[in-house]
Amino acid sequence: MTDRRECAHCGVVFEPRREHARFCSARCRVAWNRENTGERPARATALGWSVAAMQDATGRFLRVRAADQTRAFAVIAEAVWWVTIVDATLVRYHPDSYDQVLRQRGEQQRQFLEESLGGLRFVRNQMGYHLDPADFICPAHDAAPGARVTGWRWKPVPEPALGSLPPSNREWELARYGAYQASLAGRTVTEVFSPASAFLRAAAAAADPAADSVPA
Repeated sequence: MTDRRECAHCGVVFEPRREHARFCSARCRVAWNRENTGERPARATALGWSVAAMQDATGRFLRVRAADQTRAFAVIAEAVWWVTIVDATLVRYHPDSYDQVLRQRGEQQRQFLEESLGGLRFVRNQMGYHLDPADFICPAHDAAPGARVTGWRWKPVPEPALGSLPPSNREWELARYGAYQASLAGRTVTEVFSPASAFLRAAAAAADPAADSVPA
């Protein structure tokens, strides 16, 4: 990546390893957190309710009938939104806990999680602006009566036109697109959302145990 940004604490220009990185080092992150401890309760509460909303959204896959395609697409779109919100919140405010839980996964699973979450960010950015949910998801037309959306699959999609974006944003979006093609395309909704939401819930609990106990 050629993206450059200023550290939120010391002002040094650095190249971020992640899209939402705000600090040039762990030392700056810790120092900034110490100076802004008053914001922590609000962030923790927001994280807890976001995790609860994510669980509720992904849980609807088992309650929505595939025959109701309008509602099914809406449920998938909402799940994309909440998973990416929780992921961004953790990367932005709790990167140490996020990385700690990620390192506990095997190398293959770790790569899949990183790519699938990146792919979901691509879906979030494209959905509603350039593409519709139906452009990303292939319903299981031969499903039995009463089937749910869990067996629907992500479609391969063409590379997006990104000429209007600044070069650094273009690089991030192309990386997300590559992640989508590598870890979402061809897989079912459940194969992507189940491990992603389980990982994010574990990372949220490591960051703030109360975040895992907020009722849905």
